[in-house]
Amino acid sequence: MSVIYVVLPLALFIAAGMVWAFVRSVRKGQFDDLETPAMRMLFEDQEARKDPPKVDTLPEDKTPPAAP
Repeated sequence: MSVIYVVLPLALFIAAGMVWAFVRSVRKGQFDDLETPAMRMLFEDQEARKDPPKVDTLPEDKTPPAAP
């Protein structure tokens, strides 16, 4: 029974810290737009598939550096 005198204030302190962190993140704008980043990821994937991979070719007069 005496352990409740330690655990209950500790739990309340942790809960208050979590509420403080949530309120701080809301005020900083962390949760302003939840849908756009997910949609941006989908659109970037489609754009990457449309563009063929670019091949970097060297001019004829230049050779690549020798491997060490």
